[in-house]
Amino acid sequence: MKFSKKRLAHIVFESDDWASKTFDIVLLFMIFGSILVSILDSVGSLRASYGEIFLWLEWVFTALFTVEYFLRVWLSRKPSGYIFSFYGVVDLLAILPSYVSFFVVNSQLLAVVRALRLLRVIRILKLGRYVSEAEYLQRSLRASSHKIMIFIGFVVTIVLIMGTLMFIIEGPEHGFTSIPVGMYWAIVTLTTVGFGDITPSTPLGQFVSSIIMLLGYAIIAVPTGIVSTEMASQRKKADAPKLMTCTNCGKDNLKQVDNFCANCGIKLR
Repeated sequence: MKFSKKRLAHIVFESDDWASKTFDIVLLFMIFGSILVSILDSVGSLRASYGEIFLWLEWVFTALFTVEYFLRVWLSRKPSGYIFSFYGVVDLLAILPSYVSFFVVNSQLLAVVRALRLLRVIRILKLGRYVSEAEYLQRSLRASSHKIMIFIGFVVTIVLIMGTLMFIIEGPEHGFTSIPVGMYWAIVTLTTVGFGDITPSTPLGQFVSSIIMLLGYAIIAVPTGIVSTEMASQRKKADAPKLMTCTNCGKDNLKQVDNFCANCGIKLR
């Protein structure tokens, strides 16, 4: 059965008939398989027993994904548009680790980046209506970016001051060998992670630690509040009725659902 370039492009890029859906589903199973191989290959005992099989499977998947990538480039109306798109970059990153493994040991394990290709399931399963929710988050993050940058600057300043202070108070004999080490400790403490690899030993150092721990709880809530406020604002804008102006009398604040102007009575549509 012969396929024209247009038909092949439809199968590869669309998902609205049996052939295109089958292509996408097979592709998803290949992605799952390649990720599973990378995960199993990282287990020492399994790699010792089945290393050659894993290597063979990895190169089979890489070859298939390489053919698929260049097929998409060839079938694209504007190849550069696909190459530099999000999915184009992800598809390229999905095949590069195996080729880089010739020069960097174990870089083929980075093939797990192929998990990003599973985002295509949104198109395959017709989940596009849920993308709008992600767009709310994207717009909220963009709108709050300046506030978040100011907040990050404030946190960096606190980390610098606290790290320097602990270096002076505790000193190298207690593990605070430099200001960068003190800053590392301040970040771990401020974020309430608390690895415990460096701990203050003096009463004054412990007092400062208590302050930065309590400060950490307050700081963690700030970016959440900023983004939540912006999300509520974006939702309010989206849910607000869209207004229009009458072209006859110039009356403002007319709802788009209105058929006639409330002022002059002229038909709006």
